[in-house]
Amino acid sequence: MTEHGMSKGLTHYGDRGFSRYLRTAFAKSMGYTDADLDKPIVGIVNTWSEFNSCHRGFKELAEAVRRGIWQAGGLPMEFPTISLGEPFLHPTSMLFRNLMAMDTEEMIRAQPVDAVVLMGGCDKTVPAQLMAAASANVPAIQLVAGPMMTGSYQGERLGACTDCRRLWGEHRGGRIDEQTIRMIEGNLAPTTGTCMVMGTASTMACITEALGMMLPGGAAIPAVHADRIRHAEETGRVAATLAPRGLTPERILTPKAFENAARVLLAIGGSTNAMIHLTAVAGRSGVALAPELFDRLSEETPLLVNLKPSGKHYMEDLHKAGGLPLVLRELKPKLHLDCLTVTGKTLGDWLDSPYAYPEWQDVVARASKPLQDKGGLVVLRGNLCPDGAVLKRSAATPALMKHEGRAVVFEDLEDLANRVDDPGLDVKADDVLVLKNAGPVGAPGMPESGYLPIPKKLAQQGVKDMVRISDARMSGTAFGTIVLHIAPEAAIGGTLGLVRSGDRIRLDVERRQLELLVEEKELTARRRHQPVRPAHSPRGYLKLHYEQVQQAHLGCDLAFLRPELKLTLREPLPRTG
Repeated sequence: MTEHGMSKGLTHYGDRGFSRYLRTAFAKSMGYTDADLDKPIVGIVNTWSEFNSCHRGFKELAEAVRRGIWQAGGLPMEFPTISLGEPFLHPTSMLFRNLMAMDTEEMIRAQPVDAVVLMGGCDKTVPAQLMAAASANVPAIQLVAGPMMTGSYQGERLGACTDCRRLWGEHRGGRIDEQTIRMIEGNLAPTTGTCMVMGTASTMACITEALGMMLPGGAAIPAVHADRIRHAEETGRVAATLAPRGLTPERILTPKAFENAARVLLAIGGSTNAMIHLTAVAGRSGVALAPELFDRLSEETPLLVNLKPSGKHYMEDLHKAGGLPLVLRELKPKLHLDCLTVTGKTLGDWLDSPYAYPEWQDVVARASKPLQDKGGLVVLRGNLCPDGAVLKRSAATPALMKHEGRAVVFEDLEDLANRVDDPGLDVKADDVLVLKNAGPVGAPGMPESGYLPIPKKLAQQGVKDMVRISDARMSGTAFGTIVLHIAPEAAIGGTLGLVRSGDRIRLDVERRQLELLVEEKELTARRRHQPVRPAHSPRGYLKLHYEQVQQAHLGCDLAFLRPELKLTLREPLPRTG
């Protein structure tokens, strides 16, 4: 008989009866009865933290989850793990995503839970929890914080953090004064919740729903909406039924499900970061998502969602329009409908009810009349990025999609900060800004530094976009003609590390090319003298990170945490239902 509840995973004292007796005794010290302790246990992984503003509402949400679990006959047991608040971590939250995944996985394994509700939201928390769920393979369901509501300033609707970046750019260019930018600062993030544009948090919420790891409609519900509380309660009820049904993540996180999620990423104009995160979650499930898969899906997947930074609306508007289910209905002919979800039904079952497209809204376009015929992301190749690089074409300037320019090089983040606003910087509007040593190893942690600021003297001239390239990431809320995730990165010997100011660089998005226009003979000579940056730490998690972190095209996971790969996806899978 399979052990469950308080009998699951007993502490070793050499006497199983004593172990159960001792556990029950200490559980009763918390006021539980024998009837309580006979129920299946549903863990609530609550990542509330005062250093995570996105999760401010989690105490109320956890209570709603708890109600749902009790109603369905389970015993809720709440416990904490590491929480990653994007703007509050140094040097970057991405450095700690894998640490959070390890913490979550081990706590799920170590404690007597029959199923878990994963409460996350801020950018790296949801991928960390999904990675943990895939590795632990205990029945799990995701609950996200939900997006903030929009703010306003003098009648202009504002949202974090696309408008943060746009307006800060105006301030840098001298068009918004100090007093005004400080007043705007207090109106960009007016409620609890995640960024209300299609940044990384919203993208990962939509991807999770597309994977089938979240209840339908949960991605877009605003954090402060009553629907969010009702959704949390229903999540608790469903969580209590997962273990009896044997509905483990490995049954949901299949190759077809990952392809569905990748297609949704492209249709919503989602964050470039999600390529890394989805690749990491898939890797934990034994599935390798090659960069080529995203690119090929992008060519046949229309952009449907009109949200900033690729459009004009916000997440609360997507919720009012019908949420992600509306997007999935429009994509239905392109999806694998036989994928299982946490509801116990297939994706096709979700989408099988009668449907009338809501003509009154312009947030989600019809697949027959998309915003763009192709998806938002493209993968580039060339001598600068043999293992790939990413550009978000839905947020780029069309005139810069084919461009050749002179490189203006910043050796690292400190060099960028010290020189980008120097009036003497030799830079012109048609140059290509290049940032080195900001990748998984070089930074370390691959911060969201790829959104290089326009040099101040150009910003003051009205320049709002330039081609910018780096081995860093950028926030999903950012916009511009920006090439990211260059692999291999500069710090481990990538060609990016050889670029010198004055070199010519050619970007051709249509041909998927990114080339350093320097002869191979010269590159070989430079490579002999390429400086090796230190990539080690004497102790702690950082030592483990340096020794094990993989490159962007592999998901930036720690190598030893990935199981043996069962399948590499380079082409879309045949649809069977």
